[in-house]
Amino acid sequence: MAVGFKRPFERFPVMLKLLATVVAVTALISTPLAAQTPAQAWPTKPVKLVVPFAAGSTPDMVGRVIAEDLQARHPGISVIVENKPGASGNTGTDYVAKSEPDGATIGISLGGPLAINTLLFSKLPYDPAKDIAPITMLTALPSVLVVPAGLGVTTVAEFVALLKKDAGQISYGSIGAGSLSQLCMEAIALKAGGGKIVHIPFGGSPQVVTALIRGDVQAACLPAIAVTPQLASGKVRILAVSTAQRSPFLPDVPTLRESGIDVESDAWNALIAPAGTPPAIIAAINREVGETLRSPDVRDRLRAQMIEPTPSTPEALRAKMDAEKALWADIIRAADIRIN
Repeated sequence: MAVGFKRPFERFPVMLKLLATVVAVTALISTPLAAQTPAQAWPTKPVKLVVPFAAGSTPDMVGRVIAEDLQARHPGISVIVENKPGASGNTGTDYVAKSEPDGATIGISLGGPLAINTLLFSKLPYDPAKDIAPITMLTALPSVLVVPAGLGVTTVAEFVALLKKDAGQISYGSIGAGSLSQLCMEAIALKAGGGKIVHIPFGGSPQVVTALIRGDVQAACLPAIAVTPQLASGKVRILAVSTAQRSPFLPDVPTLRESGIDVESDAWNALIAPAGTPPAIIAAINREVGETLRSPDVRDRLRAQMIEPTPSTPEALRAKMDAEKALWADIIRAADIRIN
C-alpha cells in the first residue's frame, strides 16, 4: 500500500469536520442581520421632543401623549416636550435638523414644514430632502368643508353653485396664510370652476369657527375636531370630509370626491430626526414609538380627539413628504399663494 494513502473510514472524521464548518458558515450567511446583531436600545439618555407649534396645538397634544407613554415605559429616562413655534413650523423643524444626530433630539413635524413650505417660502433654513431623517408617520385627522347653517346650502353641489353665482363675493376663513385650511379651500374653488374666492386668515381654528357662526365668512376647511362640538347648536353645517375615504369618525359625511370635487387633503403629523442619525437608532425609535401608537390606551386617547394613529416605516414617511409636495404644487401656483 502506498505511503500516505488512507482508507475511506480513516478520512471520515475529517469530512465530518469540514461538513460542520460549511453548515455553520451557511447558517451565518442566511441569518438576517437583525438576528445576528442585538437591537439598538433607545432611549438610553434624556430625550428632547421638539414641537414646532405652540402648546395646545394638535401636534403638541400628540407629542405629549407620546412622551407620556414613553416615559411610563422607560421610567429612568426623561422625555421632555419642548415647543419651538414660528414661521409656519419652520423654526422648530430647523432646530431638529441642526441638532446632534444621536437620537437625543427628535421632533414632530407635518406637511407644511416637511413639504409644502418649500413651495411657499423663497428660502428655508433647512432642506427637508437632505437635512431631515424620517422616522415614522404618527397620526392623521380628517378635515371638513363647513359652512354657516344660515348660508342656505346643504350639499357640496349647492355650495359650488353659490360659488359660481357669486364669484368673488364668497369669503372663507383659514388658520393662516399657506396653511392646509387655505390650500384646501383654494383647491375646492379651482376644481369647482367657481372662480375667485376671498381669503380671510385668522389666528387659529376657534377664531374661524366663531367667524362662521357670526356669518363673517361663508366657508372653511378645518380639522373636524374643531367643528363637531358646534354641530349640536345647529349654527354650522359640515358638507364633506376632505380625506380620500369617508372618516370612521363621520361615517355619514361624504368625501369631496364623492361630491364631485377632485380634492383630497388630510392633516398629518410625523416624527423626524436630524439627517445623519444612525439607521440603528432610527429603527429603534421607530420600534418604540410604533409600540406607543399601537397601545390601546394611546389609541383611545387619540381617537377621542378624532385623531387616528398611523405608524409607518421611515420609507413610507419619505414617500408621503414627496407626495404632499407634488399634490399642492399646482394649486399653490394657480392660486399664487406666497408667504415670502
